[in-house]
Amino acid sequence: MARRIDVTGTGGVRLAAWEFGDPPKTDPARDGQGAQHGQGAQHGQGAHDGHTVPEGSPGVLLLHGLMGRASHWAYTARWLSARYRAVALDQRGHGRSDKPPQGSFTRDAYVDDAEAALEQLGLAPVVLIGHAMGALTAWQLAARRPDLVRGLIICDMRASALGAASQREWGQWFKAWPLPFATLADVRKWFGEDDPWVERPNPARGEFYAEVMAESPDGWRPVFEPEQMLRSRETWVYDAHWEELAQVRCPALVVRGLDGELGRAEAQEMVRVLPRGQYAEVADAGHLVHYDQPEAWRAAIEPFLDALGDH
Repeated sequence: MARRIDVTGTGGVRLAAWEFGDPPKTDPARDGQGAQHGQGAQHGQGAHDGHTVPEGSPGVLLLHGLMGRASHWAYTARWLSARYRAVALDQRGHGRSDKPPQGSFTRDAYVDDAEAALEQLGLAPVVLIGHAMGALTAWQLAARRPDLVRGLIICDMRASALGAASQREWGQWFKAWPLPFATLADVRKWFGEDDPWVERPNPARGEFYAEVMAESPDGWRPVFEPEQMLRSRETWVYDAHWEELAQVRCPALVVRGLDGELGRAEAQEMVRVLPRGQYAEVADAGHLVHYDQPEAWRAAIEPFLDALGDH
């Protein structure tokens, strides 16, 4: 199960954190935060060992990417909870956390929120695991507060600047969404097949986006505001982030999907820049590595976690 714990982020923003552990042993279709969206066992429903979180376990904080939510980490968080206190955070503007219309969506705001969550939850020294935007937040926090972070896993996030063209493409992409969707099946089909950004059918991608939709009077719409997502994104796409990587002192693992957005050459350069960097890749995975290929993702990161130890 996932237990919700509210924490307070910078500027008083209320953030929903979800602690995973002691998962139910009954109907997997009703298991966890993503059950209302029909998320299957591939992504963690029922994928557990039937345990409680050991007393005094070290902490892990999982940070989703842009448009994501804590439940996207369900599979990872559940198996981690056998040896860690595993918490996934709905970041500001996402999931069940506040989405203040005039709120700050800067890099500092996201990093400050993660720092506040670590301190309020008592997770430090923590292993930070981040996907995409969440990975950038993780390594920026590790660079800023090395005393709080003992290990870092970066999943499919580039350190180089993406540029203005990338931001324009995202703005056009949001406008192309056929909102509202009549049904969740329509959501899955559009994001898994019909979206112009999809090169070949990808059911996992459809499921990923179904999990960030909520029913409204006129159909299904995202739980986030696309405009806030663009505001969040514009605070990192114009800059490179190599300097912060070089400041990360703890062991760090860079993971990429072979068909993801982080190329091999850039990933290996990130490993070189990290003072204690390591590299792993997942075959047959796109950008949503942990969600696309959950078992292969686990196999990629477990040796790193084993080497870190539990203390």
